[in-house]
Amino acid sequence: MDAPNTFKTPCKQDRVKSLTTAGACGTPTMTIPASPFMQKLGCGTGVNVYLMKRTGKQIQSPWAIKKISSHCAKTQQNVYQKRLCDEAKILKHLKHPNIVGFRAFTTAADGSKCLAMEYGGEQSLNDLIEKRREEGETAFPASTIEQVALNMARGLKYLHNERRLLHGDIKSCNVVIKGDFETIKICDVGVSLKLDENMKVSDPRARYIGTEPWKPKEALEEGIITDKADIFAYGLTLWEMMTLSVPHLEELDCDNDDEEDSSEEEEFDEDAYYAALGTRPALNMEDLNASYQRMIELFLMCTNEDPRKRPSAAQIVDVLEANKQATDDQIIIID
Repeated sequence: MDAPNTFKTPCKQDRVKSLTTAGACGTPTMTIPASPFMQKLGCGTGVNVYLMKRTGKQIQSPWAIKKISSHCAKTQQNVYQKRLCDEAKILKHLKHPNIVGFRAFTTAADGSKCLAMEYGGEQSLNDLIEKRREEGETAFPASTIEQVALNMARGLKYLHNERRLLHGDIKSCNVVIKGDFETIKICDVGVSLKLDENMKVSDPRARYIGTEPWKPKEALEEGIITDKADIFAYGLTLWEMMTLSVPHLEELDCDNDDEEDSSEEEEFDEDAYYAALGTRPALNMEDLNASYQRMIELFLMCTNEDPRKRPSAAQIVDVLEANKQATDDQIIIID
């Protein structure tokens, strides 16, 4: 995640900004505190996400507020505002326990957009991976990886099969976790693409955005993009949990917003990095015992360079739910 922005203390009259409704989404007029008075949850390219604690006569659930970053270059602001507007339009029509929910979409007095979403969790999966690595830990327990795998697959199955949408940027940064993996939700649908009945991107002019280390070969080589592009990135997300690394480049920051340390630049083998993109990164099998076998097999299937040989999200859900049921039945017998 990026380093927190430094905010100037606003004048008293500016501490709370009134936001007007956005006609496209038809949300009610609402008041949101200025950015310095909300807890920063994280950053994306050109945007920041904040925690908004709502108060009233009754206890209300908090919201996550996504806003254009004040440090975003003026030449790029229109791009990110359009992307945020597109995300709001898409998110408004999505409803699934493994997809972060829509709450409101508004326009600030200065014209900038503000997307209010369900508060999906305190940290992203990437935050937890970084924390675990910094503490000198190894791979997440196999049971935890399988739990994340099942919940992510359920969210992707809903997007692909029911909403005919390709998420387009699956990675650990775009998975939010509440508590001790109590809930697992996919977020950031701002670059999603429409799928046709054959699970292919329906608009030939649409461009797959993604994030470079998670891109499949077909996206890097301008091939045909299908639902299997998400599956490749999904497989690499499981790899992240088993290695605590970023695919193909361990020190790469998810959002690529910070300048890299000069010493790291000197050690970076650019040719090797670009040659590795779109391929399956290696696993250190010595670090993974027999309990990881199912997740290793799933990772291998999902990261096949031929998209036709990757499983669909629906197939993954079927297998993982069957495994979960078998495990639950064993526990009942033991008890």
